Amino acid sequence: MRKVSREMDSQWALKVMRKAPYITVSFIRADGTAYGVPLSLACTDDRIWYFHCAPEGDKLDALAAHPQVCLSAVTKCAPTVGPKDGSFTLQYRSAIAFGKAELVTDDEEKIRALRAISERFLPLHMDAFDDAIARSLHRTAVVRITLDDLPTGKRKQYDRNGEEMKYGRME
Repeated sequence: MRKVSREMDSQWALKVMRKAPYITVSFIRADGTAYGVPLSLACTDDRIWYFHCAPEGDKLDALAAHPQVCLSAVTKCAPTVGPKDGSFTLQYRSAIAFGKAELVTDDEEKIRALRAISERFLPLHMDAFDDAIARSLHRTAVVRITLDDLPTGKRKQYDRNGEEMKYGRME
């Protein structure tokens, strides 16, 4: 990381990933071109993340060719004018992680993953979960991403006095 003063620890980065409305997953296609797509991911522990998709398409083709992926999440993104110098800048919280993506073939794991995704994004509608699984499990692919290491985090944020909060300083 170039600006070490903005680096945050892995537990902070995990919070960013868990709060982000989506996480961009970047793949490498079979022809070597990059393919990044924002997805709704959920985790079952710090290193295991899941998303669902159609049972065929670019994501599955890419992971079959190159299972290594990059996850990138951003929250609290706000363009601003620097309080001290008037510069145009951006306040943000971000996290990045690298891992290996694999298609989940076991139905029990698929259901656990889909439950985690549903509980994250539709917690008030879990009464409909079992019916949805019965209708669509056979036509839904689930991908597990196992992180190589815990994510790293970075932020740019100003305190109430207009000072940039560096070196993990919290407010």
